[in-house]
Amino acid sequence: MTIDLNRNLLTLDYLTEQEKSAIDHELQIMETREACSIEALKIVQLQRGWISDESLHAIAAYLRIPSADLEGVATFYNLIYRQPVGKYVIHVCNSISCHLCGYSEVMSAIKSHLSIDYGQTTSDGMFTLLSNACLGACDRSPVMMIGNEQYQNLTPQTVVDILETLHAAENKEVSR
Repeated sequence: MTIDLNRNLLTLDYLTEQEKSAIDHELQIMETREACSIEALKIVQLQRGWISDESLHAIAAYLRIPSADLEGVATFYNLIYRQPVGKYVIHVCNSISCHLCGYSEVMSAIKSHLSIDYGQTTSDGMFTLLSNACLGACDRSPVMMIGNEQYQNLTPQTVVDILETLHAAENKEVSR
């Protein structure tokens, strides 16, 4: 493996001390540098909102692994965002269980309420709508996840209520 010295210099300036410290902690508990890939991506994404090409290259250089390997991890893991997303990313489960229990109506309510479609972000940058193959709650479908919070047994009205609550909380936060 060859290491690009310019890319290593970028890492020194690009990643924050907080990010490097958190990645170092993960490196101490992982068996290999490659095993730390997902956690390192999550650490940087938590601070920056998404993983830009610059972030990916800086993380790869810091971990001393090829950027292509890290890109493979980043594009496989559906909770790593390789383009800018809204403050709240809505993952709607599109499994067969959710489809049988009202997925279409829930999706229509979300799309209509936010005026966006899959892969789009609201004009205020608040919400991005994505699908997810399975959120592991088939017995409580339809299901969606926003951040680390999972919402179950959804109806068109409950999704609108959830979105309005998040929007109201954001407006309250901004007015402070």
